[in-house]
Amino acid sequence: MDLLGLVYMVLLFIACFFTVHFVKLAAIGLKSIKKKPQQTEEKKEPQQAPQPVYYIVEKKRSRKATYSQPKEIQFKDGK
Repeated sequence: MDLLGLVYMVLLFIACFFTVHFVKLAAIGLKSIKKKPQQTEEKKEPQQAPQPVYYIVEKKRSRKATYSQPKEIQFKDGK
């Protein structure tokens, strides 16, 4: 009985596998059949001069000339 369930499971997997791939291939085929709109010379817009590109530049921070003394850290348990 267990063998029969395994056979049905394998058959179900194969059927689902082929169904999914068949649907995906059909969708790809439908996309390739659709006619692409043809571009005519009348619809093209005249080319404009390229827009200038502006960059944001961050100012570098200068290093401190002197640093304060390091602080001593003490924990509550006294270690």
